[in-house]
Order: sequence, then C-alpha cells, then structure tokens
Amino acid sequence: MNNFFKADFHIHSKYSNSVSKFSTIEILSAWAKIKGLDIIGTGDFTHPLWFKEIKNKLVEDKKTGLLKIKSPENINIFSDFSINNKNTLFILTTEISCVYKKNGKTRKIHHLIFAPNIKTAEKIKDKLSKIGNINYDGRPVLGLDSKHLLEIVLESSPQSFLVPAHIWTPWFSIFGSQSGFDSIEECFEELSEHIFALETGLSSDPNMNFLVSKLDKYTLISNSDAHSPEKLGRECNIFSGEISYQNIFNAIKNHKVVSTIEFFPEEGKYHLSGHRKCGFKVNPNEKQEICPVCGGKLTQGVLQRIYEFADRPKPLNPNKNFSFINGIPLKELISEIISKGVNTKSVNTVYFDIIKKMKNEINVLFFANEKELSKINNTKIKKAILNIRKNKVKKICGYDGVFGKIKALT
Repeated sequence: MNNFFKADFHIHSKYSNSVSKFSTIEILSAWAKIKGLDIIGTGDFTHPLWFKEIKNKLVEDKKTGLLKIKSPENINIFSDFSINNKNTLFILTTEISCVYKKNGKTRKIHHLIFAPNIKTAEKIKDKLSKIGNINYDGRPVLGLDSKHLLEIVLESSPQSFLVPAHIWTPWFSIFGSQSGFDSIEECFEELSEHIFALETGLSSDPNMNFLVSKLDKYTLISNSDAHSPEKLGRECNIFSGEISYQNIFNAIKNHKVVSTIEFFPEEGKYHLSGHRKCGFKVNPNEKQEICPVCGGKLTQGVLQRIYEFADRPKPLNPNKNFSFINGIPLKELISEIISKGVNTKSVNTVYFDIIKKMKNEINVLFFANEKELSKINNTKIKKAILNIRKNKVKKICGYDGVFGKIKALT
C-alpha cells in the first residue's frame, strides 16, 4: 500500500446524540492508527464546544492543509495495549440534518460538509448559528433547504464542498423513500452542478449504485459514520499520491478515488424492506409493502429503493480505475470464531494480540498475505479472513433498523 492513504471522513464527536463519551480527539486519533487510517474527519465542527476543542488541540499543518495534534501522547486502549496518536491527520467535516418542506412534502436529509481550514469552518458554523440551534447536537437539525445549505458552503470557500450522506437510507437521505427526492436536481435545482460526490452508506455498496446510470457522473465515497472510536474505518476511502486536502478535493471531484472499503451491504440495517416489530423482512423481487403479521406498512429497504431507480440489468462500473472491497470488522469475525460477544474481554484480548503482530486492522483484513496471516495463532480466524476476501460467506440481511450478520465460516 505504498503511495496510498486511507481516509474516513464521516464520524461524530462526544457532542453528538447517541455517541460514545470516548469519542474525543485523543482517543479517536489513537483508534485511527489501530484501524489503519491516515486521515479521519473531525466531525461535528459546527458544535461550539467541539469546535473549541478542535482549535485548542489541533493545529493546521501547512504542508498538507490538514490538521494534526498539537501534543501527541500515548493512549491506553486495552490492558497492556497503548498507542501513540502522533501521526493521525484530521480533515474538517460535519454532518447537517436538514428538515424542511419542499414541493408539498416534508424532507429530512443529511449532508456531509468539508471545509479546507479552521477559518472557513468557523465561517460556516457562525452562519448556521443564525439559522437554528447548533448547541444541542453535534449533528444539528436545521429548518434549512438543502439548496440553501449548499449556497452557504459554496460561499464560504471555493475549496468547501457538500456530499449528500448515506444517500439511500429510508429516513434522512437525499434518495430516502420516506422523506427524500427522486433526483439530485429536484433537491438542489440550479446548484446541482456543484454536487460531484455521493456517500453510499452502510446498506449499499458501489455495485448496487452501478445499477443506476444517472449516478455515473458522481464519485462514490464510503465512510463509517462512527458513533464510537471502535467503529472507525468500517467503511473508508483509499487515495493515491500525496496526503493533502487539495489532493483529496481533486480526487473526489474528478473521479480519482482509487478504492473504497465497504461493509457487505447485507449487514447494513436498512438493506431489505421489513418490519422490525414483527421480525418480518422481504426480498425486493416480491414487491411487498404491507407487513403480513400486523398489516402495517413496511419500511422500504435500500435494495428495493435502488431497484426503483435502476435502469441496468447488472452493475456497470463507469470508472475502470475504481474498485472496492467488502469486509466485516475484525472484532465481529473474532466474535464469531470464539463464540464470545464483540465487546467482551476475550474478543479484545485476541484482537489486540493480532494488532500487535500485524500493524493495523485494515492490513489484517484486506492486504496481509498468507505468510503474514500465519502470525495469527487461531487458524479459524485466518481461514475466515480468506473466506471474506473470496466472498465465501453466509449473509443474513439487515432490515428496518436491525443490522444483518455476515458469517465467515459457513
């Protein structure tokens, strides 16, 4: 992986609702190294307290245009495992929830915003503070049309940009079946040309999006949307060349992202249509909209929604230089093999033993060769990793807010 770097842009801080109190700059940066990420988003730069921490604890790096930690330190993560967070870089990002009425329908859409420097981020933050309450949640909910949010972003700097987040999620996304739109143009109108990238979300991967030809002109990016440090990197992006804000901006704008690391979309919690309360889910080819158990309306899954947009019988990658890899987090894999809970001491002990031997999680899962994998004491774990790489897995699909499961030893 020489001359390549990995970035996870969409994360959240401890100031976002339902986010771990351990999502601090120090701990997030340490976990980024454990995961194998070179760059992570700051997340939540619109929140005044988090923005204050960003300014106090991070400094702009003139060489890269990104942010680095002012005072790196050794962070104790588990038992005898500690790691220095010195080399993790941050990029200024935040997620905004826009809730508003347009064309006679209530829209609820999340967007990811990128800013090139602290001055620009502060400009965006201050402008949004005059529109709604940015103090309550790291991901503020604003009664703001997506088009007007884009205007604010574009006015802040030529290097700022907006990416619609997890675009197929039933709620809170631009193509969401519950409160979204049927096209980018319907949402952003004459400013649509300034949208050049889309975030696929955990419940879809590039192949699913390749069924829809009108998405060909957009760069597809993937991020973790992490609500705790351990969730970092479950999806991320791989770039080539120098590490810099400008290179990231150019790559995303001009279809130069090399690859993405993806969930198996079946594991995403909105992959299939279904009804969580009744434990019912259904494949899209059955075209069922009503729960047979209670008679209520099913939550439409991402796969069904994509099929409504699809105009290709099979995926067609418009960018032959782009590829992607599906996988599952290493702790989930270990949990399956040793039959212990993901967050148990038993799983953590095995996990950190592997990380000590093999650099980082992304290397273990996707890039270490079989000789390197032989450092893993448990042969079943090694076999499971190889099965995942070959897509020899059993997939139990998620639906209506219930995560699916991927079994690596079938």
